[in-house]
Amino acid sequence: MEVFVQQLINGLTLGSIYGLIAIGYTMVFGIIGMVNFAHGDVFMLSAFIALIFFMLISAWFGAGLIVLALIFVLILAMFFTSLWNWTIERVAYRPLRGSFRLAPLISAIGMSIFLMNFVQVVQGPRNKPTPPMLNQSILLIDSATYPVSISYKQIVIIVTTIVLLAAFWYLVQKTPLGRAQRACEQDRKMASLLGVDVDRTISITFVMGAALAAVAGVMYLVLYGVVNFADGFTPGVKAFTAAVLGGIGSLPGAVLGGLLIGLIEVMWSAYFTIDYKDVAAFCILAVVLVFMPSGILGRPEVEKV
Repeated sequence: MEVFVQQLINGLTLGSIYGLIAIGYTMVFGIIGMVNFAHGDVFMLSAFIALIFFMLISAWFGAGLIVLALIFVLILAMFFTSLWNWTIERVAYRPLRGSFRLAPLISAIGMSIFLMNFVQVVQGPRNKPTPPMLNQSILLIDSATYPVSISYKQIVIIVTTIVLLAAFWYLVQKTPLGRAQRACEQDRKMASLLGVDVDRTISITFVMGAALAAVAGVMYLVLYGVVNFADGFTPGVKAFTAAVLGGIGSLPGAVLGGLLIGLIEVMWSAYFTIDYKDVAAFCILAVVLVFMPSGILGRPEVEKV
């Protein structure tokens, strides 16, 4: 039982990071119907941005004010990552929006390769470590055989995901920007005829997705304490899988899918073998989609006539 509880905590922590990245996938796909395969590399880029600012702040002010430094780094990472993604949308995606369907997909794959190689050239191919952060933990079950604990950084990651999901759900459902996004999701041409600035709405959606990816990047850096130029591919694919599993186009579905992917990986690694944890996650995705093609919380797509 102690092993199960500990792995449950670990799975929720990992799944929270996947869920934050998955929201960016599901928001972009919901509005323009494009899978932004560069989103995983935007997440990786945000982790490097956070690393650079964290090392600069630590060098200038020392490592004593770790909490304030993390908050400052989080704000800076969100700003610069959003600026990057806004530029990517303007340069690589917007000119191809009216082209044939595969053109934006090819452009997204090309942008993913560009970002990965850009970071490799600028930062080098080696792992970039950070000093340990928030490693203190709270003992939940004092067992002689297997003590169960939750660290402060795990609490921060889980609480941050819950707060951001609630905030973005409210923004999409209750604000004028959210109404514009939902109008563009249903019919972009009709939304533009009714006065919605479609280009501006899509750009803001990319900025919002990048901000969440930046939060995930900072949380990833806090959790693992190391980042590599290739760290965007695998989490990006798993986050996209989470978005599809939960129902792409649904914000709660994206987070739910991320939590499920994280739990599947961690539980499979604990009780079976770590070698096939990714295989298990994708197999369960395939089984779910056979019986629920729209995902767990997704809505079936209605064909317009």
